[in-house]
Amino acid sequence: MTIVPLILVGLSYHKKMGKYVKEAINLLHQLIATPSFSREEDGTADLIEAFFRERGVPTHRKGNNIWAYSKHREEGKPYLLLNSHHDTVRPAQGWQHDPFTPTTEGDTLYGLGSNDAGGPLVSLIATFLHFYEAEGLPFNLILAATAEEEVSGANGIASTLEELPDISVGIIGEPTRMQMAIAERGLMVIDAVAHGKAGHAARVEGINAIYLALQDIQWIREYRFEKVSPTLGPVKATVTQIEAGSQHNVVPDACRYVIDVRTQECYTNREVFDILQKHTVSELTARSFRLNPSGIPLDHPLVQAGIALGMETYGSPTLSDQALCSFPTVKIGPGDSSRSHTADEFIRLSEVEEGIKKYIQLLEGFRDPSVR
Repeated sequence: MTIVPLILVGLSYHKKMGKYVKEAINLLHQLIATPSFSREEDGTADLIEAFFRERGVPTHRKGNNIWAYSKHREEGKPYLLLNSHHDTVRPAQGWQHDPFTPTTEGDTLYGLGSNDAGGPLVSLIATFLHFYEAEGLPFNLILAATAEEEVSGANGIASTLEELPDISVGIIGEPTRMQMAIAERGLMVIDAVAHGKAGHAARVEGINAIYLALQDIQWIREYRFEKVSPTLGPVKATVTQIEAGSQHNVVPDACRYVIDVRTQECYTNREVFDILQKHTVSELTARSFRLNPSGIPLDHPLVQAGIALGMETYGSPTLSDQALCSFPTVKIGPGDSSRSHTADEFIRLSEVEEGIKKYIQLLEGFRDPSVR
């Protein structure tokens, strides 16, 4: 007598899952076909807004950022954020397919933004819809489809978080092959100026700013930061640009150079900057301190729920909206980061299906969202 209901439940689940997958892939086709370069995402924002409206889900909008809450949110319960972005870079050279025409060949869907981050975004949207009407969840869900991720813009997730309640934990949808990035490098770009004194080269006058800069650059090259991240390794500081001199017979009074700094969770960007400034004679100016490294403890219940599903953990060298979140986050999603920003970018349809299933399983196994 009990077998029939169980079979019916199983059939109902598979039918529902099939609907989610179909709707997600249809939405992904529409997103690919709608150009959405960073700061020009109004078309895809309209699409996402309409997608939710057609399903009776109220949305909120700020600029080109769209977000929605689960139907039965309860005061006092912690909030869990599902976030991915709908902006893209511009097409790279060498596309063999039209980047704005979704093209399916077997299991492979080609198109700009299909992998980064269309696939993760539509998979998270499907996951949100799966839980939208559920009652008794240990958390309130927020789905946020945000803009300007590719340029770390001020009008992306940073402006969205200003409108949201306090978040306890988040899932950032990026192509990670459904493995969990539990740490991510931060980025800090520093403009440096070594100040010397102009003079005539023939009379060996002045103080050569190039030589001062070279002393600093040599120190930067050889210095090893004391704290090493178990997941991301050491802080990396690399001089990537240099400029000095006006003519061959004038000792330059200034030498300008740029330092690309990739930080890890053992230091804040400000701490790394202070160490660099302490040991160099050049005048240093950080363009921004806002793209800090991020990390989540290995024993966090969300990470443990992923490990229980067989997901691997790793430290990500690439930057995402994790850097702008002040709360613990895990970066995870279907697709592969190596395809991002490449010609003929693609995602496999089976990866989208797997992403939806594993996101749902991850949330089902997560029972302590109050931990920060």
